[in-house]
Amino acid sequence: MKYIGAHVSAAGGADQAVQRAVEIGANAFALFTKNQRQWKGKPLTDKAIEAFKAACRQHGFGPEQILPHDSYLINLGHPEAEGLEKSRAAFLDEMQRCEQLGLTLLNFHPGSHLNKISEADCLKRIAESVNEALVHTQGVTAVIENTAGQGTNLGWHFEHLAEIIRHVDDKSRVGVCIDTCHAFAAGYDLRTAEATQATLNELGSIVGFEYLRGMHLNDAKSAFASRVDRHHSLGKGNIGLPAFTTIMQDARIDGIPMILETVEPDIWPEEISWLRTQAEEAAPGK
Repeated sequence: MKYIGAHVSAAGGADQAVQRAVEIGANAFALFTKNQRQWKGKPLTDKAIEAFKAACRQHGFGPEQILPHDSYLINLGHPEAEGLEKSRAAFLDEMQRCEQLGLTLLNFHPGSHLNKISEADCLKRIAESVNEALVHTQGVTAVIENTAGQGTNLGWHFEHLAEIIRHVDDKSRVGVCIDTCHAFAAGYDLRTAEATQATLNELGSIVGFEYLRGMHLNDAKSAFASRVDRHHSLGKGNIGLPAFTTIMQDARIDGIPMILETVEPDIWPEEISWLRTQAEEAAPGK
């Protein structure tokens, strides 16, 4: 089963995100459980939690179809004690909010060394941050998102993701989310079906598909290997449509939320419909 959706607004409450996903024809969605540009959010009320769970039940969304994203401010590899402590506390809060909502995944950007510690030390620090959060929570998997490699951000090599996973104690509660725009900007070619298949094979050999917990399906305004993160609508950027057809028809990518973060929300229903058609064309008997 291919779960396809978009990152929708949770304005008015997390239950409203469910409704917005339904309106665009999605059977998956992403959301922020608090303001993504603030360190602290208002605690979730019992009423808000039950409203979200009821909306999910009503519309048939299970936790495997939902990919919440944490705050953009968090840096789990922060080189300084104060920044690291603040980031770890905020990340734990995000994990606990997922627990409260009955969600089992939390997508996060790994972190940045800020030119103050080595890449190796930063990657190990990110894993230690994840370990700390996992000890104090249950049932939520920490899902590392690959990055475009802007500035001092890590996670743009598949090897970075594998190294973080290597240092996480509970391998059953760590995974990855692959953003196509980020991968392309980081130097993983997706411009043809053949190139996309080679990149997916590389992901499988370095990280392993058993760790794939989600994908962000975005075309790229940015150039190949530019290490610049600029999303575009499907087929309108430098990646092109063949990559997304290839992804939708890859049997190794199944049962995970596949999320649009493309730049024209008005056409999300059309993009979701097109992606679904690509997957259906690969179904047995077609």
